[in-house]
Amino acid sequence: MSQSLPQVIAAARDGRFQPVHVIVGEETLLIERAIAGLRRAAVGDGIPGFNDDSFDGRGLDASVVVSAARTMPMMSDSRFVLVRNADALSAKDQETLASYVAAPCSSACLVLVAAKLDGRGKLSKVAKSSGFLNTAPVMKGAALRDFAVGEANTRGHTLAPDAAQALLDALGEDLSAIDDAVERLSLFVGPGQRIGMDAVEACVTRVRADSIWTLVDAISVKNTPLALGAASSLLADREPALRILAMVSRQLRMVAKMRQALGSGMSPEDAAREAGAPPFKARDLERAARRFTLPHLANAFSVVAETDGLLKGSRRPEDALLQEAVIRLCAA
Repeated sequence: MSQSLPQVIAAARDGRFQPVHVIVGEETLLIERAIAGLRRAAVGDGIPGFNDDSFDGRGLDASVVVSAARTMPMMSDSRFVLVRNADALSAKDQETLASYVAAPCSSACLVLVAAKLDGRGKLSKVAKSSGFLNTAPVMKGAALRDFAVGEANTRGHTLAPDAAQALLDALGEDLSAIDDAVERLSLFVGPGQRIGMDAVEACVTRVRADSIWTLVDAISVKNTPLALGAASSLLADREPALRILAMVSRQLRMVAKMRQALGSGMSPEDAAREAGAPPFKARDLERAARRFTLPHLANAFSVVAETDGLLKGSRRPEDALLQEAVIRLCAA
């Protein structure tokens, strides 16, 4: 049976690993933790390069990987072989690896990492049927809150529900940023202390969370000056335009889910939970959900998707692109 990436990380912490791990997804923080944990579990803290090999899938001959995985370990029980960008391998090379995955060497831990992998391909099918496929989808909603709470617990703290939500409002879906913030909060409150809203407000830029909600609320009532002001506040706080857009997109998804849940007859509290928000956000979400019409939401997601592409590929200043997007969102 395939494991989730958190399960892989936990098992590696106890020194357990499978002969093959095909990791597919884009959650960089979890992927890097899994790689580091699996390497440590397989070869310990030995001399780098002695019993481990690392490859990049771009232009790689898969037979080299298979040869490395079948090489007997020296002064160790196992070898560690890593292939990044495994999705860049040719179809023929992926089939070569699929044949190995079907009958792997027990003295090696082969880790294949890919952002995406064709589910119809032989490598993906063999990995899944063998229980070697580990997915790392972008965390959202309750899973994201659980991650923040788990990071706090690992450091010996409890994280208050409103404090957890404030972190997500301020930082969006960036796990690295959340992890960094929890570390700062841990140092701020001291060993074993509860992390509450006061600590988040003191250590994490609360303006960001407030400004995101202000921005989404302003868009919902088509108040262009207020929306531009909120966007400018975030940009002035040196928040990257792409992250601002991601946080707006996240809030809009919550609004869309809230609208659907309310339409099905759910109470505001239950609808908020269904949308991936805690009950104390119910009133804000309900207000936004009743303001946004379906055409307004459809247009908003279209503008967000288009702007995302421009921010990643255009040479124009990112602040100008974001401001144009805000104007278009309010004009819909």
